Amino acid sequence: MPDNSLPLAGKAVLVVGASAGIGADTARVLAADGASLMLAARSEGPLAKITAELEEAGHTVAFTTGDISRADDVTRIVDETVGLYGRLDGAFNNAAMTQGGRLDQVPEEEFDRIMAVNVKGTWLLIREEARVMLAAGAGAIVNVSSIGGLRGSSGMGAYQASKHAVIGLTRTAAHDFGPLGLRVNVIAPGPTETPMLEETRRNVPGGVEKRIAATPLRKAGTGAEVGATVSFLLSDRASHLSGVILPVDGGFLA
Repeated sequence: MPDNSLPLAGKAVLVVGASAGIGADTARVLAADGASLMLAARSEGPLAKITAELEEAGHTVAFTTGDISRADDVTRIVDETVGLYGRLDGAFNNAAMTQGGRLDQVPEEEFDRIMAVNVKGTWLLIREEARVMLAAGAGAIVNVSSIGGLRGSSGMGAYQASKHAVIGLTRTAAHDFGPLGLRVNVIAPGPTETPMLEETRRNVPGGVEKRIAATPLRKAGTGAEVGATVSFLLSDRASHLSGVILPVDGGFLA
């Protein structure tokens, strides 16, 4: 029997980009908060591992694979979620790519791939999730931007451009779908201890440490801290929040 005192009890939630980092840690938080989960990412092995971990802890969870830059994959991922649970109450659109290098040094194919995953992929997810949620007249979507989507810095221009775009998509979706019962918000994490942060450390030497030093809390965040924020935004506790850009950044943007 589900524990109806949990904030996400009875809700079916899709977590995209769930194989590692913020996505995997958020999946753990959402499961503990009572959600039934569909986890999605490109790689089956890591997804199977996190799914087994959550099942062993007694949670309801399944997984599927796909590339969010491909419309057919996104449609299938959403339809598999609905086919399994009969509904889609919430979605966390977390899959993304990062990069390093001055704007004039970014290869065209890398720029195109970042935009295909981070921007087009987010749009495809919103479109397909909304298709299902609009039929039900309710739902909540949380997208992932970054503090890099709210300000500029050197060395990650293509990534930052994509994250600015995710904020624009979110704001538009909040206006488009709010009158129809859907809430759409976006989180903007600061440095968070994940494999992607390690990639950023390699791509932009010293950049991560500089940002942490400029953060009032003087630390990087954790995936669980981000996950708690996502859980709140997906829950009925955030019933009057839509179009919100919520930094999870230790005060960096304060």
